[in-house]
Amino acid sequence: MIGGTSSRGDRPTAHATDVAGDRRARRPHARAATYRERRRVRTRGWIVAVAAATAGACTSVAPPEPTAPAEPPATSTTRVPRIVDESDRPPVTFDPCLDIPDQVLRDAGYDPKSEEVSDFAATHYTFLGCSYQGTLRIPGVLRRYGLNLNSGNITFAEVQEKVAEYATPIEVDGRRALLEVDPSLRRACAVNVETSFGVLIISRVYHPDHGNGVPQGEWCAGLEDTAARISVLIDN
Repeated sequence: MIGGTSSRGDRPTAHATDVAGDRRARRPHARAATYRERRRVRTRGWIVAVAAATAGACTSVAPPEPTAPAEPPATSTTRVPRIVDESDRPPVTFDPCLDIPDQVLRDAGYDPKSEEVSDFAATHYTFLGCSYQGTLRIPGVLRRYGLNLNSGNITFAEVQEKVAEYATPIEVDGRRALLEVDPSLRRACAVNVETSFGVLIISRVYHPDHGNGVPQGEWCAGLEDTAARISVLIDN
């Protein structure tokens, strides 16, 4: 037996058979090792890819800077008069029914809850008016006062011309004014105060608590002080 063959044909010898068997036995193990290595490579590739994708998904993005809320458009604080006329006179910007605090009325001796509106509007001028009942009472002398406030856009010159016969020029809170005592209106007195839009007329009626007459000197007593308390509230 030479070369791993027997003398009976080409039949392989036992040694050759053992070598071949060892080779066949080792081949599956080699293929398994190669498969496992390739699998580890693929697995590492998947892990790297998944980690990269996860990192990209978890990367924090800074939120945009908050913007300041938009400021509301500026609004005018000028109030539209309750009544306007068809003339080219200025609007009446002091409303005695809205612009006099209740406490001012109380301090002057009038009840804010007694307010009655007495507006007057014509095509060529306007008056905004309110009236109040007085709180002062002197038994047997004074039952109460009645106060009338009228803010209008006729000019001070027009008033001067109309009441020139029975009006006396005075000053109220630094403004030109007229103290008006009309003999035909018994127990009544008025103070006309100049304003930028026209005049504010502060008039009062004395209601006695008796049936006798009221001396003319009492008609206007204290009214200039009331006029000063109210005129100081006028902006123009």
